[in-house]
Amino acid sequence: MKEKIYTTKKNGLAMMFLILLFMLGGLALTIFGAIRMDSDSTNPLNIAMLVVGILILVLGWIPFCGLKVLKPQEALVLTLFGKYMGTLKEEGFYYVNPFCTAVNPAALTKLAQSGDAAGNVKGASDVTQASMDSFSKKISLKAMTLNNGRQKINDCLGNPVEIGIAVIWKVTDTAKAVFNVDNYKEYLSLQCDSALRNIVRIYPYDVATDVDTTGDGQADEGSLRGSAEVVAERIKNEIQAKVEDAGLEIVDARI
Repeated sequence: MKEKIYTTKKNGLAMMFLILLFMLGGLALTIFGAIRMDSDSTNPLNIAMLVVGILILVLGWIPFCGLKVLKPQEALVLTLFGKYMGTLKEEGFYYVNPFCTAVNPAALTKLAQSGDAAGNVKGASDVTQASMDSFSKKISLKAMTLNNGRQKINDCLGNPVEIGIAVIWKVTDTAKAVFNVDNYKEYLSLQCDSALRNIVRIYPYDVATDVDTTGDGQADEGSLRGSAEVVAERIKNEIQAKVEDAGLEIVDARI
């Protein structure tokens, strides 16, 4: 899926005034048609004016659905009857096809991370607290911190170690994030857990003899306690390789 960015639809303010004028015109037609109907109810023109005015008032709210406002570092993925149309990715007041719908499968997913106001349970969806911002379906492009919590993992010598990882990440390709995976937040969380287990099992907790942590066939002094930055970098690279197709970038990782 290739991301398509809208850059020429920042005409929301002008369209809002046009829609308001259109609604006022419908109101004027309704009132004028009703007045004319009192004097001559058989005139087809009077009937047409009244009907058209009522239709404008009844259906005039639809164009308002095309008005979209984005703040800095926000994006909106738009589809039209199931077809991906494009992404709004710059701050501004936009007007798009009012029948376009925003898509964000992770809108209600709350992880133990920055940017998620409700629910600090990994993988949980707090519908009650998230209902206020669920309608916008906006995707944050800010760098966010995911803290997946501690896991008990056996090191290369079989010793159980409690270790966690904090990952700084952001969305770089909204189309991939929305359409290539079912839920990009949960996908990232699972990949962080998987990468942490895979890398930690290579190292001993402390320096041990006859242990090869680099894969070059030579024993080295690598350890979880003494090589934390090296371990974190390896975990970061493994996570990045797994989330590339999800349109995510791993900025940093710490254990």
